[in-house]
Amino acid sequence: MSNEINLFKGEYSFLSNFKKCEVEFEGITYPSVEHAFQAAKTLNCEERLKFTKGSPVTVKGMGRRLKLRSDWEEVKDSVMYTCLKSKFQNPELREKLLATGDAVLIEGNNHGDRYWGMVNGEGKNRLGMLLMKVRDEIKGNADNKSEAVRADAD
Repeated sequence: MSNEINLFKGEYSFLSNFKKCEVEFEGITYPSVEHAFQAAKTLNCEERLKFTKGSPVTVKGMGRRLKLRSDWEEVKDSVMYTCLKSKFQNPELREKLLATGDAVLIEGNNHGDRYWGMVNGEGKNRLGMLLMKVRDEIKGNADNKSEAVRADAD
């Protein structure tokens, strides 16, 4: 058995950007990572507020119709990372992410996204990479807290 999770559905649907959870990005709270990420494609605050409602599918379509901010290609990975960090502040979701252990996280999809995910084993899998980065950081913080508690006990 391979130690990878390659589909963000069913038991692992919490890894999907469509998972309903509060995500704060630049002072606005969104109902999912997808909402926040799509809103970040514009710097116009009034436009961003339009992304606080609707389904993830709806806001994804809205994001495709936006005139992208001029630095989007340079900042999109850091925006995704910031949104994921916010998502996994949720204790339940954080525990689920940690429970994936050291599994390789792959956003497998059949809609052709080879940047954020992989299609038939091909793609950059940037979403999976960023999820693993957040997981590693949470593990590191948990390890550091455990060491601090042990040090206080000495």
